[in-house]
Amino acid sequence: MSSATKKVYVKSYGCQMNVLDSERMIDTLVPQGYAATSEAAEADLILLNTCHIRERASEKTFHELGRLRDLKTANPDLLIGVAGCVAQAEGAEIIRRMPLVDLVVGPQSYFRLPDLVTQAQSGNRPVDTDFPAEDKFDHLPRRRAVKGPTAFVTIQEGCDKFCAFCVVPYTRGNEVSRDAQKIIAEVNDLVEHGVSEVSLLGQNVNAYRDPNGVTLAQLIHELAKIKRLKRIRYTTSHPNDMGADLIAAHGEIEKLMPQLHLPVQSGSDRILKLMNRKHTAADYVRCIQKLRDVRPDIIFSSDFIVGFPGETDDDFAATLELIDAVNYGSAFSFKYSGRPGTPAADRPSLPLEVMDARLQILQAKITAQQHATQNSMIGRDVTVLIERTGRHAGQMTGKSEHMYPVAVSAPDARIGDLVRVRITGTVANSLLGEVLAR
Repeated sequence: MSSATKKVYVKSYGCQMNVLDSERMIDTLVPQGYAATSEAAEADLILLNTCHIRERASEKTFHELGRLRDLKTANPDLLIGVAGCVAQAEGAEIIRRMPLVDLVVGPQSYFRLPDLVTQAQSGNRPVDTDFPAEDKFDHLPRRRAVKGPTAFVTIQEGCDKFCAFCVVPYTRGNEVSRDAQKIIAEVNDLVEHGVSEVSLLGQNVNAYRDPNGVTLAQLIHELAKIKRLKRIRYTTSHPNDMGADLIAAHGEIEKLMPQLHLPVQSGSDRILKLMNRKHTAADYVRCIQKLRDVRPDIIFSSDFIVGFPGETDDDFAATLELIDAVNYGSAFSFKYSGRPGTPAADRPSLPLEVMDARLQILQAKITAQQHATQNSMIGRDVTVLIERTGRHAGQMTGKSEHMYPVAVSAPDARIGDLVRVRITGTVANSLLGEVLAR
């Protein structure tokens, strides 16, 4: 088989950063003669880009590897690699338990992937879970042409917060921010290839401060000067890093979209302290209010953990009170599951039936708020960035300023267009609209 016909299949789990990392892994392999495939059965190299945040992440990885055993048996030359946060946390164990795995690479080392593949082809089983001193972005090739008008751009990695439930500081390392000028150059390149909206990514993105002291607010101000860049977003943030300049930017920069994901996890000060969040519920609500003062139409989403060890009925009631106080447009909520190696991992768990009941109550409240927010948009005019065609002729879908998907009949629109739309209805988690006369 010639090098030009080699295929790589990447399956990505977890957050947007993992999705982007998967794309960049493929970028590193293109010079080695690989092309991406959507079919594992036709691949010469399979990479599982794993996430360690959710419950039973390791078990799910091993289960997925077991499902690949038949492909390996049918094609002994097939290479299988495990990447991402489970790889970082359990690289040696993966190699020990799974003889079919040929290489393991952590999220900070995947720029070395071509060399690891070469080693694996020679019969070695390399494990690279270092936290390299060098900036991995300096070693990555130029991004391939993106598909569509939106793109993710990693600007920061790692976290120094050490929340008691979270593995990120252990799998992604300390907070590291990319040089602002390199980010600006990357965004300019993306815009030249048709991108209209960028989402700036980081595990704790609003802690961004580049080696020259440039803050996230300052970076956004600079990106807003790129004429053909129409929209800017960022995720995921920590309330303690929501500085005055960043709050002000939401009122000053029209291109910064009025939607923010700001995780709180709990509304109980006692639980927030046990979680090592280093803020109170009142601190969080004050932050929300400051943002609404400068951008009244901003919509918030959040993360919630129910059933954290020690959570009482009163603690859970405080979380529901915070949800009422904020009024979210959407949220992600989960039952607590201990992550090995984190401070909370060995604390006694609440009964499963208690966590299940609380999760249902919380999700019902969030869903009601989301539906109310969507219904309040009926009759309003919004701007939709067209991202793809719909199922029916002339139907297009895109996202409004507030990140809600919108379906419209727009036979004259093209992917990448910004169109003014009047919202006419809601369906599940999306909106319906009609294009206004241009």
